[in-house]
Amino acid sequence: MNNTVFNMFKQALAFKNESRSRRLLSYALVVLFTSTSIASKATPNLPPLHDSALDIVVELPFRPGNVSVTTSGRVFATIHPFAGERGVQLIEIKPKGKYQPWPSNALQSPEGSYSAKTIDSPLGITDDKQGGLWIVDMGNHLGYTRIWGFDIETGNVIAKINLPKEIVPATSFVQDLVVDRQRGWIYLADLANPSIISVELSTQNVRRFSDHPGLQPEAGATMIINNEPVLFAGQPAHSGINPITLSDDGETLFFGAMNGTSWYRLPTIGLRQQSSDKAIKASVNKVGAKPISDGATTDKMGIHYFTNLNANGIDILSKNGRLTPLLRDPRLDWPDNVSVSADNWLYISVNQLHKSTPFSGSDKGQAPYFIYRYKLK
Repeated sequence: MNNTVFNMFKQALAFKNESRSRRLLSYALVVLFTSTSIASKATPNLPPLHDSALDIVVELPFRPGNVSVTTSGRVFATIHPFAGERGVQLIEIKPKGKYQPWPSNALQSPEGSYSAKTIDSPLGITDDKQGGLWIVDMGNHLGYTRIWGFDIETGNVIAKINLPKEIVPATSFVQDLVVDRQRGWIYLADLANPSIISVELSTQNVRRFSDHPGLQPEAGATMIINNEPVLFAGQPAHSGINPITLSDDGETLFFGAMNGTSWYRLPTIGLRQQSSDKAIKASVNKVGAKPISDGATTDKMGIHYFTNLNANGIDILSKNGRLTPLLRDPRLDWPDNVSVSADNWLYISVNQLHKSTPFSGSDKGQAPYFIYRYKLK
């Protein structure tokens, strides 16, 4: 065990806040047990090609997490938990580069003050295409994960689900979600304990599926940004399932590891009908290749868009399984996630996450941070 991991264990044991202690222990264990599997040879980084077609949607003084564009064209973003204490967790982007807390100041958590009534540590965000906006709240301070659903028109809370600790413990890092409101299901990705979590809205029954190698990081899928290996807590970053998307008809779930080069599909009927883990595993098929990526989205036509962390870019996986570059731009300095609008703009959240304290030991990021957009053909 190296000194970095040892110190993480010491810090975790010293925390008075039990939930934060468990979470830091989880990070230390992930680093300890996954870093040894990385191959020594890294994939060469591609030289970024500047693309001036990127439009700035908003400049932010703090790191955005994920961005989501609703069917009506409204733009929302979470504030990344690695941004530190900011007193705001969920915002709406307004015209002319403005933003404001959403749905209200009352639901934000002021610095150092967190409660069951306010948003704690959100990251994943999605529009359900039926008037609802949903976020997954990892609960870094409260010690448990929640799902929030909001009515986009009124801002009213339409659902708040506490995920049971026996299925989603405090050591989880549930960072992404998709919502099939028509059938009443939510699917989430747990990076720390690589799994797909499914939630039935009507019963709030929760299930964890972990039995597939595609959920795990791949040996040799090394993260290198701007020609520098990316470390997490002093060890090469090596993470499992992160991007998760849903087909337009809700019948297929797509997923892949952050440190992975394969994109998979899973028919949702197995999860909805409570099939066995063995049957669900057997139903998983590879769709095609993917880059090392933090975020992804799938449009109505079944085209997949990935953030490409190593190449400061965005890649496309076509319906025929061909992976090609879409964007290369040095301004895409850790593109965290993407969202496609109804009028065919690709929104990109960029936050220099590899320069944040958990990765770099201290915050080396430089504001402003950005949400961009790019017109798709």
